Amino acid sequence: MTNHEFYMDLALKNAQAMKGQTDPNPLVGSVIVNDNRVVGIGSHLKAGEPHAEIHALRMAGEKAKGGTIYVTLEPCSHHGRTGPCAVAIVEAGIKQVVIATLDPNPVVSGSGVKILEDAGIEVIIGVRQEESQRMNEVFNKFIVEKTPYVTMKAGTTLDGKIATHSFDSKWITSEAAREDVHHLRNENMGILVGVNTVIEDDPELTTRIPNGRNPIRIILDSTLRIPLESKVIIDKLAETWIFTSEHHDKEKRKILEGLGVTVIQTSGSKHVNPIEVMQILGEKQVSSVLIEGGGTINWSFLENKLIDKIVLYMAPKIIGGQLAPSFLAGTGMDKMKDAVELSELSVHQIGKDYKFTGYPIYTHEEP
Repeated sequence: MTNHEFYMDLALKNAQAMKGQTDPNPLVGSVIVNDNRVVGIGSHLKAGEPHAEIHALRMAGEKAKGGTIYVTLEPCSHHGRTGPCAVAIVEAGIKQVVIATLDPNPVVSGSGVKILEDAGIEVIIGVRQEESQRMNEVFNKFIVEKTPYVTMKAGTTLDGKIATHSFDSKWITSEAAREDVHHLRNENMGILVGVNTVIEDDPELTTRIPNGRNPIRIILDSTLRIPLESKVIIDKLAETWIFTSEHHDKEKRKILEGLGVTVIQTSGSKHVNPIEVMQILGEKQVSSVLIEGGGTINWSFLENKLIDKIVLYMAPKIIGGQLAPSFLAGTGMDKMKDAVELSELSVHQIGKDYKFTGYPIYTHEEP
């Protein structure tokens, strides 16, 4: 490991510690080194607040002059709610800047580097680039496509079931796995389910960890069948948004809105189009969504190639039964060659269960 990698790893750790706090902004960490000593450390804490480089420069003070700054993402060059970090670095007298990766936004990518190089500062790009890009997978998609990064999560048995034929589902996975799910919720701005999940399970869809944040609860309900006594309606623990179709109960909508629920009508005459839902959420600056729906909702998003990441918590149990629901319903693929493969698959044991994480590949080569 080189010195550059060592200090960039420290910057990455600082950035990752803020996961779930910076949306819709990226995770960014920064470290300033002078005479082989760390003199400044910073992380971006929250959208609208100073960036990681500014925190590090403030800590370093005069010791920043002539030093090297490590930053996990290209320093910004524009005036937003905060000033341009590239200019601040120049003014601090930094002599070398080590950057993990350039800004993914093609409109501004490289402009921060240009400010630095024009000032005579040495710039090194690409140290821990892959790690930085993976850490900011949510931001990297949202800043370019303007739609949320979508993670589908399910807890299943070894034979892929999410409940018995009598729809008993408590509990398939262990307490340790369920606790891990709350951390996953904390990392996402929204949590999405279909109305059937609300009717059958009456979930809270909240994050139950210390200092955790509750995501926006997003319900797909084409006719507004949601019971008014549902926890997501009455508990006031988080915002609840319901996406519905043109063919919905207008009187019930008034009641729901009177209870503080946001009802969003989509263009569908009878059904809610998941593609349109993602577009609307993007317009509302929701950068990440965790889907915890049943098989029908899960399939509708996978079928429309909207899933960016899949997380499966698999318990060492077998239920069986043709009528026992699976985490994917719908028609399914017609040919085996059309099966969705998962890339970069990782497996971790959590308690008695196993957590599978992978990224869907939607393109297939012709045989």
